[in-house]
Amino acid sequence: MTTKFKGIIPPVSIILNNQGELDTKGMALVIDYLIDSGVNGLFFLGSGGEFTQMSVEERKEVAEFTTNYVNKRVPVLIGTGSSNTREAILLSEHAEEIGADGIVVINPYYWQLTEENLIKHFGDIAEAVELPILLYNFPNLTGQDLSPELVLELANQYDNIIGIKETVESVSHIRDIIFTVKAKHKDFCVFSGFDDHLLNTLTLGGDGAICASANFAPEVSVGTYNAYIAKDFERAIELHRTLALLPTIYKLDSPFINVVKEAMKLRGLDISTHVLPPTRKLSEEKVIELVSILKSVKLL
Repeated sequence: MTTKFKGIIPPVSIILNNQGELDTKGMALVIDYLIDSGVNGLFFLGSGGEFTQMSVEERKEVAEFTTNYVNKRVPVLIGTGSSNTREAILLSEHAEEIGADGIVVINPYYWQLTEENLIKHFGDIAEAVELPILLYNFPNLTGQDLSPELVLELANQYDNIIGIKETVESVSHIRDIIFTVKAKHKDFCVFSGFDDHLLNTLTLGGDGAICASANFAPEVSVGTYNAYIAKDFERAIELHRTLALLPTIYKLDSPFINVVKEAMKLRGLDISTHVLPPTRKLSEEKVIELVSILKSVKLL
C-alpha cells in the first residue's frame, strides 16, 4: 500500500456546544481555517479530539460530519482506538464506510497486553478494513510502549499498517522507529506527536508532525515543515524555536484539551470552548497565564 501521509496534520479539537453536542457551525469554521492555513491533512478523534469522553454514537457522528465537510480537500484520518478490540473494529469499519482516508489506532489502555495479544489486536483491525492504518504510540497515557521491533513486525505482517504517530518524549525512540522500520518499508510514515520534535523527526528521515499547536498556530508548524522541505534551514530553525516553546502551555492543565481550545479562541477563532468531563473549563487565572505564554512567543 503506497498511500503517503506527510507534513502537518493537526489533531483537531472537536467543537461542542454548552450541552456537549457537536457544534457543526464551529467545527466547519475550524476545518476551513486549518485547510486555508495549508495543513497537509486533518486528524479527528485523537487525544485532543476528546474521543475518550465520547460514546460510540458520538464518535461516529463526529467522524461522519467532519469527513463529509472536508470533502476530500485534504486527507482525513479518524481515530478509532479503544480499549475494546470489537469497538475499535466497529469504529474502523465505520470510518471506511464514510470515506475517511485512513485511521489512527492507539493501543488498548488499562491492561498491559502481552506482545502476542497486542499484535493480534492490531492485526484484527488491519484485517477488518482496507484503509491505511497509522499506529498511535502514547506510552505516557496507555502505560505501554510500542517498540520498534513490534512496529516492524506489524508492518511486515499487514500491508495496510503504513505509519505511526510517535507521542514520545525521547527522540531516540523516534530515531529507532525510523531506522528499524523505514529501513525495511521506505514508505512507512513516522510523525512526531509533540510539537518540539518536528524538526528532529524530519532531519532523521521522518515525515512530519501531528501536533496540538497546529490547531491554534498552524503557521508555525506548517512554516517549519515547508521551510525544511524547501531547504531553507535557517527559517526552519527560527520557526522551530517558537514551536519548541509551545508545549509549556500543555502544563497548564490535564487533560490540556481546554488549553488548546482557549488558545484557538484567543487567536481569533469564534468558537465555543466547551469540553467534555472529566476535562473542565480552563480557569480565569490559567487563561491569563496562557495569554502571557502566547505573547512571549509573539502569537498574540
